This record gives sequence, C-alpha cells and structure tokens, in this order.
Amino acid sequence: MTLVAGVDSSTQSVKVVVRDAETGALVREARASHPDGTEVDPAAWVTALDQARDGLLDGVSALAIGGQQHGMVALDDAGDVVRPSLLWNDTRSAEAAEELVAELGGPQAWADAVGSVPLAAFTVSKVKWMADHEPDNAARTSRILLPHDYLTWLLAGRPEVAVTDRGEASGTGYWSPITGEYRHDLLRMALGHDADVPRVAGPAEAVGEMAGGIVLGPGTGDNMAAALGLGAEPGDVVVSLGTSGTAFAVSDVPARDPRGLVAGFADATGHFLPLVCTLNAARVLSATAEMLGVDFDEFARLALAAEPGAGGLTLLPYLDGERTPNLPQARGSLHGMTRGNMTPENMARAAVEGMLGGLAAAVDALVDVGVRPRRVLLIGGAAANPAVGQIAATLFDVPVIIPPAGEYVADGAARQAAWVLAGGATPPEWAQVREGDTVTYEGQARAEVRDAYAQARSSLYLG
Repeated sequence: MTLVAGVDSSTQSVKVVVRDAETGALVREARASHPDGTEVDPAAWVTALDQARDGLLDGVSALAIGGQQHGMVALDDAGDVVRPSLLWNDTRSAEAAEELVAELGGPQAWADAVGSVPLAAFTVSKVKWMADHEPDNAARTSRILLPHDYLTWLLAGRPEVAVTDRGEASGTGYWSPITGEYRHDLLRMALGHDADVPRVAGPAEAVGEMAGGIVLGPGTGDNMAAALGLGAEPGDVVVSLGTSGTAFAVSDVPARDPRGLVAGFADATGHFLPLVCTLNAARVLSATAEMLGVDFDEFARLALAAEPGAGGLTLLPYLDGERTPNLPQARGSLHGMTRGNMTPENMARAAVEGMLGGLAAAVDALVDVGVRPRRVLLIGGAAANPAVGQIAATLFDVPVIIPPAGEYVADGAARQAAWVLAGGATPPEWAQVREGDTVTYEGQARAEVRDAYAQARSSLYLG
C-alpha cells in the first residue's frame, strides 16, 4: 500500500490525514490547535504541525498542504519572519484596500488585472497596511509567502526559490489567473518596492522533498483543496460553514466581477474557482446558542420548532464585520422585533437563517458571473447541526446535499499528493473517501425569508 498525507492548516487548527494513494481509504489522522486571533506568529503553525505529524508519517511517500488563504507572511533577507502574519480575517487593512482600488483606477481595473477587487482579506491589502503603518517592517521585507507556501518551504528545507500553486496565488491580489502571471507592479504599489514571490508550480508537480524522502506536492488554498477533496464538478456549488462562510464553484472560465462580490480565483486542477466569502458562519450559531444558554442539540430543536421566517425576526449576523458585502466596520443587528416574536425558538431560527441568508446571496452572486448550480454541497462544522440542512432547503432552489462529515481540505491535499505520485492530466479517482450517509434536502426556497434578509441588509446602505 502506498500512503500519502494531506494537511489542512486552517485558522483554528491543523489536521493531518494519511490515506491510501490508490483508493483514498483513511489510514490514520491527527490534529493540533492554533492560537486564536487575527494575527499569528507563523512559528505557532510550525509547532502545531510538528505535534500533529509526530509519528504519523511512517511509510508516507508524498505530502501536500492546504492552507488558509490570504495570510501575509513577510520574510527578510535571511528568511526570518518580519512580523506576525496578518490573517484573512484581520480587517484593519480595509482602508488600504480602498486606497489600492482607487489608485489603479477603480474596481473594473482590478477585475481586468487579476480577476478580483481587493478587500481587507486580500494579501495585497495587508501588504499596503504594513507599508503605511509599519514602514520599517515593510523596508525589511524581501519575500512574501502565504501560510501554506511558508510551511511547504520549511518542510522542503528553505530552498532558494519557494513555490506555491495557482489557486493560492490567485488570492494574493498580485497574480492573475487570467494571464497566469504575477503583477509585480501591483505588489510594488502596495509595498513600495518589489519582493520575491513564490514560483507557481503545476497542479501535480513535485516541488521538493522532506527529510526522509517524502515528496512534496505544491499544496493549495483551503477552498481549492476542499473542492479537490469533494471531487466538485461544474454545476456543484460548495457552501462551506466554518469560521468563515464560503460559496464557490468549479468553472471552465475565469470570473471578473467589478462589484467585488465574487473573487475570480483559480482552482487546484487547472480550472477556475469563482468564490464568495463571508466572515460570519459557524460562530454565529455558537454565539447564539451561548446567549440562549443551550447546547447545540437543544439549539437545533429550538430552531426547528419555529416557522420559516422566525416570526418576522431577521438577524444580520455581521458579528465580526463583514467581507461580502464589503462592510468591515459593520456589526450584527436584529430586525423586526416585537413582543410576540422574541422567543428562544425564533432567535435560534433567525441565527440559522441569517447565517445562510448571506450565503444564499453569495450563490446569487455566483449565478451573476455565469455559474449554473444544479446542487449545493453543504460542508463544514456547522453543516452537522441538524437544523442547518433543513433550514438551508428554504433558502436554495436546488437540492441541498450534506456529505458525511469530513476533513475535506486535508483530503484534497492528500489527493493532490497522490496525483503527484501517479502523474497524468487529472487527479486519481477516489471512489469512497468518506464513510457515512449523505443527506439530501430538496430545495424549496421561501421567498419571504430571502426577502426579509434582503430588506434588512438594504437598511445598512440606507442608514
């Protein structure tokens, strides 16, 4: 049996799976925690990965890493970290993003240049924030990597040339999935000078070796790895409910959305991955359950006991600001309150509908750039809540599929590692990566629920 390993280095933790390279069967897995926060010393990721992989990689032939997108890892001439990494969910760079958009000539200019309009989350915005607020650190910065790039570079022994893949590079704001080239002029615009950036490797290219001879794949961003782990195909819209919420789809053509709603990313296979991201997902449910003083099972019971529309109660769940729509300084708000509808049941339902309402709007944005959904695949921690799938069916017009719970980012990275070993034009087919039941809910969107969410959101712009 040939073994491969996949790593998911996410905001909150690192997960490592070891799978059979031919069948995808799970052999073993481990995890370790990351510190909380929106900026983190990359050494914490290294410590967690070392802990998780300790004794796990015996017999493994290849490994690849899926990592949280956008995080800025600034290195000096010696390869040392200049400052803690600013993560995707750090919104201090919102003003820097606005300035970059204006400096290039507006949203359309950015959409044409790199397929995406920079928001606070994008690496290029964080680079500009550092240049504006920490000029000494910016001056010391000679190389910029992303989290998965950095870990791969360390595992490869810190080679002179670091590597990334097109999926991860497409989230920087200075690499174009349209042309397949870096835009060093945009990086200079943000940093004030040029910097080394990782080489963009092919989807199944071996990019180095770890100590012990384990072959390294190029890795990719977490959403791209999840699509690979799920085996997503055109027509599949993946809605992921983790710390953030994402809606993305595999596409044969690059997206260019001057509204800035859809990021025109590349995927990990040579295709494209138009994506919409919200800052607020699973933690909306955990925060509401904590406020109600209930566990998740009771929270689900309460939510399902309420009627669709939560008695007129609508939650805009912008608890940590918001990325889509681009409202980094917004806060959550509760609309339509009356003495009659302020019940635990309606509050629980409003939390689920609010979380999903933003992602239903995200799917609408994907449709606007040419995606034609045939089904929604609902994954992530919050998808396991019994109320989420049933309520999702009232917000989407297409079937809602909940695959068995799994580490799809790590699985996608492992599948890439198997592809590196096997070669060929397409990744190996893994017929059954996950054991367990797939649950399907027929989509029956309730217009009143969607309309109430849209009306509440519009009030932010009117105010």
